[in-house]
Amino acid sequence: MPDFLNPFSGMTPDRKLTLAELTRAIRLAIAAEHEAVHLYEAQADATDNALAAQVLRDIANEEKVHAGEFQRLLAILAPDEPTYLAEGAAEVDAMAAGVPAPAETPSAEAGTTESAPTPPSIGSLRGQ
Repeated sequence: MPDFLNPFSGMTPDRKLTLAELTRAIRLAIAAEHEAVHLYEAQADATDNALAAQVLRDIANEEKVHAGEFQRLLAILAPDEPTYLAEGAAEVDAMAAGVPAPAETPSAEAGTTESAPTPPSIGSLRGQ
């Protein structure tokens, strides 16, 4: 796994991770598992060697299991996490069902929508 963003790389820390640090570390681990899946599937797609492709796809599937384990651990460590995931899933379900996103409201003209005002950005808050 890449060693970026690891404050304890190559050493035993003199302290333990806080809960906030641990949840960030678990999110990073989830991202690393998804990155590994992408890498192994891309390598499998890029080879004509049937055995290599089979092994790479098997390893990619194992990484998906790891991602699921980390996701479950994150749900235990951060009890509000499933609420956010469910909200995101509900938004996608609504879009798939053809329901307009909450930021869109029907306009006076049939078949068109108006977007909600754009929220401020860091640049706009700085006056840029």
